[in-house]
Amino acid sequence: MSHKFRFGLQSYSSDSPEAWRELAKKAEQLGFSSFHMADHYIGDGPSLQAANHPVQNLASIPAMMVAAEATDSIRIGCRVFCCDYHQPVVLAKEVATIDWFSEGRLELGLGAGWVRSEYEAMGIPMLSPGKRIDKMVETLDLIRQHYSGEQIELQGEHLQISGFSGVPSTHSVPPVMIGGGAKRVLGIAGREADIVSINFNNSAGKIGPEGVGSGTSAGTLQKIEWIKDGAGERFKDIEIEIAAYFTVVTDHADAVANDFAKLFGLTPEEILNHPHCLIGPVEQIIESLQKRREEFGINYVTFSGPVIDEVAPIVEALSGS
Repeated sequence: MSHKFRFGLQSYSSDSPEAWRELAKKAEQLGFSSFHMADHYIGDGPSLQAANHPVQNLASIPAMMVAAEATDSIRIGCRVFCCDYHQPVVLAKEVATIDWFSEGRLELGLGAGWVRSEYEAMGIPMLSPGKRIDKMVETLDLIRQHYSGEQIELQGEHLQISGFSGVPSTHSVPPVMIGGGAKRVLGIAGREADIVSINFNNSAGKIGPEGVGSGTSAGTLQKIEWIKDGAGERFKDIEIEIAAYFTVVTDHADAVANDFAKLFGLTPEEILNHPHCLIGPVEQIIESLQKRREEFGINYVTFSGPVIDEVAPIVEALSGS
């Protein structure tokens, strides 16, 4: 049986403090189930341009807290924290504090990091993918121990932490989202996460044709198999989330698809069927989402902040169904 549809809104930036609060409130009012930040820190310049990534002008932790204070029921999260960018004990306490202040509305997203030029710009060593994934797993272990309220004892390859209990502790770990696009991280997500966020394979360290090409229908089916391999019998309990990075509500779907196809080296048909793309009128997008839930099990779709008004009818029509 498929999970019910729900929708997230992810925003990178805001023009003013009030606009940020109002966006979070609007997402809640329109029926989005979650409001997410991303986790990037450098402003415009050669390093960000090398990654082809948009500027994120707000730090994730304080922006999440402000969004939580501005709202009443929507889940608050980061899609997803790059574990290398945070001291693990501090991150555990920060997310537990947000969870405590928001009265249990945190959605905890973790990832292993991928933007090579951002690592370099910030002077953070970028370990091999395997070691970054291992550190992410240890960070999740730490956060779970923090929430237990018991004495923390963690002696891993990357984290050696002991001698204290985590505070605040609600004794109830929030829903865990793990994001990624390669075999090992998705297998671990299947084993450990409540929500698996399917992304591009970003091994190139930047946004481009290689990553987008890994997210086609065929690529996504392979990723689902990797998740199933890690999950085993618990797969039926996992939510599958994906970001519709390329959402265009339009009556001219073919023309838009042609433009994206040229940009990413794919065919227009591949673009129109691409799980990260939703292009067409509202009714067609609703039909596409229903088909993709049947084909891939994707029930949780995250839209970018700028398209909130265009996708509102989609959220209203499908949420909870």
